[in-house]
Amino acid sequence: MRVLLLFIAAVFCSAIASAQEITISGYVKDEASDSLLTGKDTLLAKPISSFTETLNKMNERKQQIRSLIIPAALTAYGFVALENDGLKLLDDRIKEEVWTKRPHKSANFHDALQYIPGFSVYVLNGLGVQGKNNLLDATRQYFISSFMMMVVVQSFKKITSLKRPDGFGTNAFPSGHTSTAFVAAEFLNQEYKGRSPWYGITGYAMATVVGYMRIYNNRHWFKDVVTGAGIGIGVTKFVYWIYPSIKRKFFKDRPMKTIIMPYYQNGGGGIALAYNFND
Repeated sequence: MRVLLLFIAAVFCSAIASAQEITISGYVKDEASDSLLTGKDTLLAKPISSFTETLNKMNERKQQIRSLIIPAALTAYGFVALENDGLKLLDDRIKEEVWTKRPHKSANFHDALQYIPGFSVYVLNGLGVQGKNNLLDATRQYFISSFMMMVVVQSFKKITSLKRPDGFGTNAFPSGHTSTAFVAAEFLNQEYKGRSPWYGITGYAMATVVGYMRIYNNRHWFKDVVTGAGIGIGVTKFVYWIYPSIKRKFFKDRPMKTIIMPYYQNGGGGIALAYNFND
C-alpha cells in the first residue's frame, strides 16, 4: 500500500506543478514599461518588446520541458519494470496485498469516472466558467490528445503482449483506462489551472481512483497503471505545447459548429459528434 501512496503522490506532484506553471512575461513587461518606456525612452519600445518576447518564449519553453519530467519518469518506470526482476516482484506483492489476500467482487464505476474530468470542462463552460481556450480549441486539443494517447497505448499493448494479472488477455501494458483518465484530468487542469489549482487536483484525484481500481479489480499490474498515467499526462501536455503551431497550419478561426466529446453508456464508450447546420 505504501507503493500505491507513492504513485498517488507522484501524480499529484505533477498536477500541482502543472497548475502552478507561471511565466514572467507580465513582470518583465510591467518593469520595462515603468522604467524604460516613458518619455523620451519610447524610442526603445520596439527593441525592448522584442527582447521581452524572446525572454518570455525561453521561459515558457523551459517550463514546458520541466513539466514533462514527471510523466516521462512514470512512463520510463513501466518499461524498466517490464524486465526488472525486483519490480516484477513488486507487482506480484501488490497483487497479493490487494487481491489475493483480500478477494472481493469487481467494481466498474470507474468505467464512467475516467471521462468525468474531461466532461467537466464542458459543464463548466456551460455554466459560464470560461477556461483557458474557447470551447472549439479546447475540444480540438482534447480530441488530438485522446487520439494520440490511443495510438501510443494500443501500439505498446501489441508490442509487449503482457499477460493480465487475472490471466484473461495479453494486453495489460499499459492501462488504457488509466491513460484515458489522465488525459481527461490534464485536459481539465490545462483549461482551468489559471483559475485555481484545485480544478486540476480534483481531476487528478478522479484519475488516480481509476488507476487504483484497475489494480483493485485485478485487471492490471502496478506498472501498467503507472505507465498509463505517464502517457496520459505527457501526451496532453505535449499537445497543448504544440497546438498553436497545429492551429496555424491546419485550422482557421470559424464559429464553432462541431462538438466532439467522449461518452459512456450501457457498459460501452465512444466519441459523440454533434454538428450545427445553422449558419
